[in-house]
Amino acid sequence: MGPVLAGVLQLLALIAALALAYIPLGNHMARVYSTDKHWRVEKWIYKGIGANPDTEMRWPAYLRGVLAFSAVGVLFLYLLQRLQGVLPGSLGFSAIDPDQAFNTAVSFVTNTNWQSYYGEQAMGHVVQTAGLAVQNFVSAAVGIAVAVALVRGFARSRTGELGNFWADMVRGVTRILLPGAFVAAVVLVACGAIQNFAGIHEVGQFLNGHGMGGSQQWNGGAVASQEAIKEFGTNGGGYFNANSAHPFENPTPFTNLFEIFLLLVIPFALTRTFGVLVGSVKQGYAILATMATIWVGFTALMMWTEFAHHGPAFDIAGGALEGKEQRFGVGASSIFAVSTTLTSTGAVDSFHSSFTGLGGGITMLGMMLGEIAPGGTGSGLYGMLIMAVIAVFIAGLMVGRTPEYLGKKIGTREIKFAACYILITPALALVFTAAAMALPTPGNSMTNSGAHGFSEILYAYTSASNNNGSAFAGLNADTQWFNTTLGLAMVLGRFLPMVFVLALAGSLAEQQPIPATAGTLRTEKPLFTGLLVGAILIITGLTYFPALALGPLAEGLAS
Repeated sequence: MGPVLAGVLQLLALIAALALAYIPLGNHMARVYSTDKHWRVEKWIYKGIGANPDTEMRWPAYLRGVLAFSAVGVLFLYLLQRLQGVLPGSLGFSAIDPDQAFNTAVSFVTNTNWQSYYGEQAMGHVVQTAGLAVQNFVSAAVGIAVAVALVRGFARSRTGELGNFWADMVRGVTRILLPGAFVAAVVLVACGAIQNFAGIHEVGQFLNGHGMGGSQQWNGGAVASQEAIKEFGTNGGGYFNANSAHPFENPTPFTNLFEIFLLLVIPFALTRTFGVLVGSVKQGYAILATMATIWVGFTALMMWTEFAHHGPAFDIAGGALEGKEQRFGVGASSIFAVSTTLTSTGAVDSFHSSFTGLGGGITMLGMMLGEIAPGGTGSGLYGMLIMAVIAVFIAGLMVGRTPEYLGKKIGTREIKFAACYILITPALALVFTAAAMALPTPGNSMTNSGAHGFSEILYAYTSASNNNGSAFAGLNADTQWFNTTLGLAMVLGRFLPMVFVLALAGSLAEQQPIPATAGTLRTEKPLFTGLLVGAILIITGLTYFPALALGPLAEGLAS
């Protein structure tokens, strides 16, 4: 079997698995966020945090809950890292430096999971499990909660109430993320991923170019359980520096495909949840079709760029294999790279800096779309719904009619919230990139010069601002400048958009529904899906094309 055929068959198997899980998982999540019953363990949690889960919240109160909970998470994780040297299970690692502790705390709380450290050489068992793994669960639950609040804004009328943040967040953890991650962890352990609390030990004799010699120090850890929620919650932070290219995290080609399935299944299934909650599954299918069109298109384009042969070495290897794990090959690496950058996962099983110039540009463009195809847990859905609002506004302008979406008018107030949302992350990515390139010191962190070096900087700030977390590789980001500025980009890129999402949700929930007429744009039809795909690509292209032209496009066209 040739490598191209193997890659296509893996893509088809992945699509089939996602199709099988779509309706059951989507319906389950709809039930989770629509029931008024609380599990006993959930009642204990509410009592412990002093929350009343039955109190409805307007959008400012919902937002305060999101911000307060996240601020406490940042503080707790920061202190845990700073105190690591005196904690049990630290494996002898010292406290994390203040700037890196800030960067890491913000990174995991914002669901970005950017890492400027070597996990196996910096973090002990307590920080990994009680700190990073916990945030993998709750940060994903926060994203889903905000998405559900926006869906309620479309579904409800003549009320500003969007539900209860504490109930939505806790249910997301107890009823969706914990059960799913538990099953996934069992599968990973059965397939060879490690799960222990072993200390540091020397491993083997390795070839050093002249013969056998030398050894490596490796430590164990609760890797399978963290790997499961890392993918299932679209987090991305690896237990080891090699991330999902490490055999302890991702042992076989099957686990590689399984991990891609995990990082895609919730974002895709949330479109079903959206359709059920607004009372029209066809609306969910339209959003799903938009996400799937972009994802499949990007995957096909990535495979083409990475399988394209540019000389005898590429012909013999069957594609561009530099930086790719030999166990997975070009096809699986391409699927993983597209999936992790089109979601807010950021996990990697290959190194994007080693992709072809155009291939590296595709990974960047995937993030620049806004992490919406299918995007992160929750953030993908609410980002796509914002783009749907923009698309119906454009359609309304073309026909001279007041735009409507799901029976709600898209007026001046609503379009201002949507416009502010789509402007935040590009502004952060491009302004910080420009500052890093203009100042003398940040440029010293680049391994490469020219277009590829610029791509390293652009990729880093695009990844942080969009809460992706993957790195282009080659950039030394463990400096005070990058730890601080990337941390700021992650905070602002996560919470400023949430402000406008929740404000839009509150505005929509207060409206009286408008009956559909003959002139109403049918947003469940393929025509709208095409309009939405076009709007996303055009807006992204107009925003980022100059920056892409200086980096990956220049490199790709020159090669």
